[in-house]
Amino acid sequence: MGTMMKALFGLAAMAVAPMVYAAGVDVAAPAEKVTNWSAIAMFVMFVGLTLYITYWAAQRTKSAKDFYAAGGGITGFQNGLAIAGDYMSAASFLGITGMVYLKGYDGLIFAIGFLVGWPIILFLMSERLRNLGKYTFADVAAYRFKQTPIRVLAAFGGIAVVILYLIAQMVGAGKLIELLFGLDFNYAVVLVGVLIIAYVSFGGMLATTWVQIIKAVLLLSGSTFIAIAVMYQMGFSFETLFKTAVENRGNNMDILYSGGFVSDPINAISLGIALMFGTAGLPHILMRFFTVPDAKEARKSVFYATGFIGYFYILAFIIGFGAIALVVSAEYMDGAKLIGGNNMAAIHLSHVVGGDFFLGFISAVAFATILAVVSGLTLAGASALSHDIYANVINPNATEQQETKIAKMATLVIGGLAILFGIGFKDQNIAFVVALAFTIAASANFPVLIMSMFWSGMTTRGAVIGGWLGLISAVVMVVLGPVVWTQILQMGEAIVPYKFPALFTVIIAFVGIWFFSITDKSARAKEDKEGFEAQFIRSQTGIGAEGASSH
Repeated sequence: MGTMMKALFGLAAMAVAPMVYAAGVDVAAPAEKVTNWSAIAMFVMFVGLTLYITYWAAQRTKSAKDFYAAGGGITGFQNGLAIAGDYMSAASFLGITGMVYLKGYDGLIFAIGFLVGWPIILFLMSERLRNLGKYTFADVAAYRFKQTPIRVLAAFGGIAVVILYLIAQMVGAGKLIELLFGLDFNYAVVLVGVLIIAYVSFGGMLATTWVQIIKAVLLLSGSTFIAIAVMYQMGFSFETLFKTAVENRGNNMDILYSGGFVSDPINAISLGIALMFGTAGLPHILMRFFTVPDAKEARKSVFYATGFIGYFYILAFIIGFGAIALVVSAEYMDGAKLIGGNNMAAIHLSHVVGGDFFLGFISAVAFATILAVVSGLTLAGASALSHDIYANVINPNATEQQETKIAKMATLVIGGLAILFGIGFKDQNIAFVVALAFTIAASANFPVLIMSMFWSGMTTRGAVIGGWLGLISAVVMVVLGPVVWTQILQMGEAIVPYKFPALFTVIIAFVGIWFFSITDKSARAKEDKEGFEAQFIRSQTGIGAEGASSH
């Protein structure tokens, strides 16, 4: 199970895509590494294109709305692609295909968990988010409540998710460039950090959106080619694909069945809750709904995003089984194991079906994947600091120019932190950080957001106490769990036996919100409850959404 966690959650070894092929030699050994020039050429082309887009976007980013929400001018189709680009991280591309390669059918459990979160956003949240919010999900959560405590809670929860995600992505990006160029890891992380700061500071959401769109198109195109090439070699017969895969696993039929991956029902349910509700609480994903002109386009965004992401996970299934069937040469194997680990299944397969050139393309796509995700995360973190904390708590009378200036300063700070954390976590087991990010998003962000939109009895006190209980319990239970307490801190047997405590922390948050709301008899509580009708009308109609202040 520990290996599986690493496969999903952005362990640096997972996120590094380019591999150099030498028969029977572990490519991780520096002495055997040769430069992958096709990958470097495509990497340089991608960076050049994205920097040009940033320059183009900078000419069109004049106001706070332009910076945070691309002026609200992104279409539903474009935003759907951008959401898919933001969501399909290296963990999805390399991790899930690696898990299918290792465990067969059971490896799809994470893909299903990630995907199931989208109907919640589509049917319950997207329209209301667009009608109630302005730039961040905290606008929605704090709509009818006392601004300061709710925004501080939302900002802490949002920034915690952003920083944790950034750690995994930055380490992966640094390792990737280190392998591509032979550049020292520290310099590689600095290079990635500088690129991200440039994208977000100068181009804002418009540049970030187009980086994500390009990345999504590249990733979907590359994955489609690999899947079609696999099926071509199998005579477009799934029966042949599965039969060949089973034969290559010593006629082990277990890879065609489910049930052997997560056998403990508590862990299985908790994992599902973390993935489903965590998806609906990710700040960089929720922020994308404010880039479209109206609620109709917001619904279209999720519809298209769900289609693209679902299609991608079908491809991941084919790629995983294709790797079992086709990646059999000693060139890719170290004994009975894949060179570079199971997470390199898609990369090795790309070399099998497309040669060195296509390997370079997929390597560049893996880097683009990380770059697009980090851009979205950085912008979400900067928005939390500038819009939620500065403009709504510290200086409610701030002008748009002041707020945008703070946002750009926050981008520098978060970019700097990303560089420092990337370097600091270079050799650490970082498998837990994205698990913790999803758990926090599910425990602190999602309960406050969904209850504020649907429960008239919710009060400021209930939201604040319940939200903090969810946030703190998520951090504490992960730290006391098997990954951190046992594997990283090496403190012996874990105090909390579950790697994913979301089943408990989400319940704690919801019960906390409910209990401290129904027992709140203050004058503020009465005001909070009376404000629900106005919030409901705006959430359904969108009247007053444009240009309205959330104070």
